[in-house]
Amino acid sequence: MVIKVFVATSSGSIAIRKKQQEVVGFLEANKIDFKEFDIAGDEDNRKWMRENVPGEKKPQNGIPLPPQIFNEEQYCGDFDSFFSAKEENIIYSFLGLAPPPGSKVTKSPEEASSLPDGDVAGEAQSTTEGTEKAEESGEHEAQKESDEDAGDLARSQEKNTKGVTAEGAEGEAEGEEAEEGEEEPGEEEGEGDEEEES
Repeated sequence: MVIKVFVATSSGSIAIRKKQQEVVGFLEANKIDFKEFDIAGDEDNRKWMRENVPGEKKPQNGIPLPPQIFNEEQYCGDFDSFFSAKEENIIYSFLGLAPPPGSKVTKSPEEASSLPDGDVAGEAQSTTEGTEKAEESGEHEAQKESDEDAGDLARSQEKNTKGVTAEGAEGEAEGEEAEEGEEEPGEEEGEGDEEEES
C-alpha cells in the first residue's frame, strides 16, 4: 500500500506550500512510504484527485485544494483531517496503515472499545476506580497521621515560647537600639547634602 499525497509544486499560496511541506515532512520523518503527485504540472493527476475526493469533503466551490491524501484509491483526508489525526495520535489509523511494531499509538475510538487481552474497556475502568478508592483511603490515613503530628508540633512550640518570651523582649530592645544607631548616620548624610547645595 502506498500513500498518495497530491500537491501543487508551483502553488503561489504560502499557506498551501506550508501545509504540503508539513504532510510530506511528517511522512518522511516517520518513514511512511508515500508518493507525491503534482497537480500543477499534470492535468491527469489534478483530474484524478478532484474526482476521487468524496462530495461531502469538497469545499463549497467544489475544487479541493492540495494537499489531499489517499491510501491507494481510498480517500484519507485533507490537511485539516491529517493535522487532527496527528494531534490525536491516530495517524496510522487515518492513513489506513497498521502502526509499526513497538509504537505507542493510540487506537481510533472505534478500535479502542475493546482491550488487547479481550477485556471490555468498562471492566478495566472499574478496576482502575477500585485502585483509586484504595489509594484515597490510604491518603486519608496519611492525612490523619499528619494532623496528629501537627498537633504534637504545636504543643512543643507552646512549651518553647514560654521560656523564650523574656529573652525575646531583651532581643527586641537591642534591635531597637541598633535601628536608632542606623538613623543617626542617615541624618548626618542629609545635613551634608544641604551644605553641598549652598
